[in-house]
Amino acid sequence: MQTVGLVRAKPIKATRVAWVLAVVVVAVFAAVATTLRGATDSGKGVFQASDQWAMIVLGVLGALGILMFTRPRVEADERGIRVRNLVGGYDLPWDVVRSVQFTRGAPWASLELRDDDLIPMMAIQATDKKYALEAIRGLRTLLAAAQAGEEPGA
Repeated sequence: MQTVGLVRAKPIKATRVAWVLAVVVVAVFAAVATTLRGATDSGKGVFQASDQWAMIVLGVLGALGILMFTRPRVEADERGIRVRNLVGGYDLPWDVVRSVQFTRGAPWASLELRDDDLIPMMAIQATDKKYALEAIRGLRTLLAAAQAGEEPGA
């Protein structure tokens, strides 16, 4: 995960769970699609092959939505930090970052900026324990190095 001067992080457990759920959703929708045949019990509705394909497509779309949870990433080096969450991302130089936080009970880490904004880092999750701790330590080391190079009083 970490080399000299480079920190990369992505959620581990959430990624595994998302992939398993995505496969299950596609399988369930495909199974339901195979049961859609002919007339309904009341005889009023008729399912066609297009309805079966529509169920499979809905399953695939649902799986793609679940796989959005594999998107979060954090990458940092001496120049700055790049954060990608479920929706949107940030590319920040270290001089705008005040601290790297991971408060007790929080689901993921966050960056506190000098203008008091908080940016969540969904890639570093509490459920990943040691992996998350290594990522936080690496980010704090990079931040400390960047802050040591700043002008006093900046």
